[in-house]
Amino acid sequence: MLQWQDLIHCFVKEVNWAHGGVIPTMEEYVNHAWTSVSAPVLLTHAYLLSTNPLSNPITQEELDSLENYHDLIKWPSLIVRLADDLGTSWDEVERGDNPKSIQIYMHEIGASAEDARDHVKQLISEAWKKLNEARLVDSPFNRIFLEIATNLARVSQFTYQHGDGHGHDVGGKNKECVSLLLVEPISHP
Repeated sequence: MLQWQDLIHCFVKEVNWAHGGVIPTMEEYVNHAWTSVSAPVLLTHAYLLSTNPLSNPITQEELDSLENYHDLIKWPSLIVRLADDLGTSWDEVERGDNPKSIQIYMHEIGASAEDARDHVKQLISEAWKKLNEARLVDSPFNRIFLEIATNLARVSQFTYQHGDGHGHDVGGKNKECVSLLLVEPISHP
């Protein structure tokens, strides 16, 4: 699958950035990072698993849309990347990882951390608008996949709103949410 090849190329590019001490522009980062977050690979597999090839064979149009990163793949992937950056980028950079969108934006225009976070939140908002537009137009994908793609974006924002829950969990909020969801009994009125 082309998505795996593209993912490996993205990983190599990030290694080259790191070893070369290169800080990409915000545009370079955004155009690259939605792929390197691995969400397109995940969504491609999810689509293939959401189809029933016996009753509804996969069409060439569907395969072309997967290969060309239809908006139902691109925009949720960007939301995943940027939500992850909001939740974990400072910890990742402290551990020696490449700069993420917040640090890149600060470096590029001299913004404060707060302004950079606001800019990334605005990028997420714009990606949501584009994802919602893609949901409204006819696409070759089935309804199940449309929900999978949308839910990936939703889950990423929920997961990263207080860190990522394992590398960084602000105030233990993620642990509390998981506990309330899976461990604590639901009280009856």
